[in-house]
Amino acid sequence: MNDVATALGRLEELAIEVPSWAYGNSGTRFKVFGTPGTPRTVQEKLADAAKVHELTGLAPTVALHIPWDKVDDYAALKEYAAGLGVGLGTINSNTFQDDEYKFGSLTSSNETVRRRAIDHHLDCIEIMHATGSRDLKIWLADGTNYPGQDDIRGRQDRLAESLQEIYAALGDGQRLVLEYKFFEPAFYHTDVPDWGTSYAQTLALGEKALVCLDTGHHAPGTNIEFIVMQLLRLGKLGSFDFNSRFYADDDLIVGAADPFQLFRIMHEVIRGGGYGKDAAGNSAVALMLDQCHNLEEKIPGQIRSVLNVQEMTARALLVDTAALNEAQRAGDVLAANGIFNDAFYTDVRPVLAEWRESRGLPADPLAAFKASGYQKKINEDRVGGQQAGWSA
Repeated sequence: MNDVATALGRLEELAIEVPSWAYGNSGTRFKVFGTPGTPRTVQEKLADAAKVHELTGLAPTVALHIPWDKVDDYAALKEYAAGLGVGLGTINSNTFQDDEYKFGSLTSSNETVRRRAIDHHLDCIEIMHATGSRDLKIWLADGTNYPGQDDIRGRQDRLAESLQEIYAALGDGQRLVLEYKFFEPAFYHTDVPDWGTSYAQTLALGEKALVCLDTGHHAPGTNIEFIVMQLLRLGKLGSFDFNSRFYADDDLIVGAADPFQLFRIMHEVIRGGGYGKDAAGNSAVALMLDQCHNLEEKIPGQIRSVLNVQEMTARALLVDTAALNEAQRAGDVLAANGIFNDAFYTDVRPVLAEWRESRGLPADPLAAFKASGYQKKINEDRVGGQQAGWSA
């Protein structure tokens, strides 16, 4: 395997963006659960996110969702976040909760509806100017439920036209990342159902348009690391939404369902030049969480998530790529697989604890959070008001 000290040295390059909405209430199709201490404002969401970064050193930026995190003064919000020790990251648009978007947003055949959806994204770009954000992330619920319901080719044409106007408004250093999801809430067809559609649409836009890969947005058995490799190879992987799934878009803690998959993904990210200092400009892949914490407490859930990404990144960095390449060239299947598995099965938790302590971080961030009394304090302080959630 690669030298542990060398591998751990590269962990300094790891940054994981946490989503503001992970700290709000969420739930299932049938119920949104309320919990004590849930943030009521975006400022309180940022405070919770800052606690995750304080204890782990892994989460320096927070993704915002518009209009859930809408404020009057985004420059002031940026300053407030900086005072907490975090920055503002990806701006996520929302065209999936208003009644007008029932039959589509950027793909709608209704020009008024489509205009509203485009203008919303233009507003998001203005927010990016104020927050210093690099990425505008677009996920669309657009699609149909029944054959013949709409012209599926026409919807692709309208999507391309809408995205072109949004793309043209991007400033220097800004990117558009287009997420895909193969079903839900549309069940006959989804307008951006797979990486190929997202790739085709972003390729037509230009080099500042890339693909966002949500690890839960694939059919069972999909080889996600192959998609990661291909998009990196094509220079079109912009960002991840990390989570875990057992059945569909479960939005569970990343690595919970299949830690080996997370390891394989990070191996391809590192090998493909999308990680850390190897990545430059548009090749830098944003690693972000997109999860909901319904049964577990939200802040510990985010702490566990970023630690899982760090652990699998450390293991991926241990892969002896020179030996692996030699075994692959020689056609030695068992040796190649063994080299790969040796890195995955290495228990890096003790050395990661030492790594954290050497940087003034707690060896066990989860235990440190529990001992901090932070949860008790916010439970007592955040009484009254409207708790943040999926629609607020």
